[in-house]
Amino acid sequence: MKENDAFIEYRPGESLPLSQIPRMHYYDFYNQASLEIDRQAQVVHYFPLEDGGKKLLLLVLRKKSLHHKLLIGAAYAVNDAISFTVRSKMFHLFEREIMEELNLRLHGHPWPKPLRKEIQNYKLFTLQGSEVHEVGVGPVHAGVIEPGHFRFSAVGEEVKFLEIQLGYQHRGIEKLLPTLSLARMPTLIEGVAGDSAVSLALLFANVIEGLTLGGGEGQGLPKSTADSILRTLALELERSCNHIGDLGALSGDVAFLPAAAYFGRMRGEVLNLLLQLSGNRFGKNLIRPFSYRIPLTKERAVTIIKKIDEVKREVEEVGALLFSTPSVLARFEHIGVLAHTTALKLGVVGVAARASNIDYDVRRDYPYEYYHDINVPVRSLAAGDVLSRARIRYQESIDALIISKNLLNHWISLDERATRAVAVPTLSASSLVISLCEAWRGEMSLAAVTDSKGAIVKIKIKDPSFHNWAGLAYAMRGGEISDFPLCNKSFNLSYCGVDL
Repeated sequence: MKENDAFIEYRPGESLPLSQIPRMHYYDFYNQASLEIDRQAQVVHYFPLEDGGKKLLLLVLRKKSLHHKLLIGAAYAVNDAISFTVRSKMFHLFEREIMEELNLRLHGHPWPKPLRKEIQNYKLFTLQGSEVHEVGVGPVHAGVIEPGHFRFSAVGEEVKFLEIQLGYQHRGIEKLLPTLSLARMPTLIEGVAGDSAVSLALLFANVIEGLTLGGGEGQGLPKSTADSILRTLALELERSCNHIGDLGALSGDVAFLPAAAYFGRMRGEVLNLLLQLSGNRFGKNLIRPFSYRIPLTKERAVTIIKKIDEVKREVEEVGALLFSTPSVLARFEHIGVLAHTTALKLGVVGVAARASNIDYDVRRDYPYEYYHDINVPVRSLAAGDVLSRARIRYQESIDALIISKNLLNHWISLDERATRAVAVPTLSASSLVISLCEAWRGEMSLAAVTDSKGAIVKIKIKDPSFHNWAGLAYAMRGGEISDFPLCNKSFNLSYCGVDL
């Protein structure tokens, strides 16, 4: 058997006929996939599909050696088959989801617990030892925060183990989506995680554009350059406002109130820029397949550029104050350390990965929209602590504002303004499309599958937090319980994005 028999190379955003996806018996596939994992392949997706009355497990991997392409392969599900998590921790949540959805067992999985269901009967881990005590936090938290339960097993103040229980916001979104019309799907998708509405809407638009017939070779229909620029602009503004907000929250967690107040206000300024673009401060209802829905005038673009310059200057000034204050640095440094090797094994993505010296950014490695024409600076640091994650957010918030300004200046210089819209697109039958984007938390992905009539029968959403919750749990080991609020905020993961 050849080493590549199990996988086909795939470029994100393109339509792939399901018949072209290699299918193998589970154990043959397991061996072939393990070879790729040993070569540093990372998991993008791993989820079940219906295939002629059988359950097919679809695996999507990414590798640095592949130029802008993914690997896709599949195996038929077998009960009590050996678990991939035995070989690689990054499969942990993916396999828990599969076991829960298909009601099967994977042999050797170290943590075969429900992911989203059976909240009341969830059996928490108990660490043995006469000096061990447990501290439970949540699911109801102080302030405005999503529900999730954290169970600390500690000796004194030192955390030996942290178990994170999610699922309190499970809404059944992925089952509901195929029952809706194409016109209604984007509204629900934007609500998966409201702070990432622009990223989610873009992923859905890219999937539909990839599936739409008319471009030949499964490439979809061409998009307007002006629209692509404005979509990219909205993504960067979403990135900037969330990073700025997190810097304010981190400042508040260490009682550095000047920065907390200023960053909070500046987050609002960037949200108001999204309001000018879309009529909504979170960018909802802005991006739809083949279109950018809100017309932008040159006059408004110039106004937005001026405001971007103001916000950038203020972020730099307050950031310089934050990162030069000894009391702040004393609380940020060496707290919540996630080592590079651990982050790599867990498959951590986004800010948390780059703060642990993992050089990966979807915008550069799998460019989409106008990122094909942008030299995206990929920031990385090696310490893997709260300070590194804060610095990455600070640098990326400024980078996002610079990119936004450059995009607007380029958009103003264009003659093109018209948008080509497709009211009722005809989708490729029996096909798969996977879209990727670098949301502000990290790699976000959406996969869609159509049946023989071209109707969408499966949508799989993966928030970057799906990779990163395990990173938070590992980062707390050996730390103090009192460090948890700060460590948690430095990751700032989505509960609802995982609960779905």
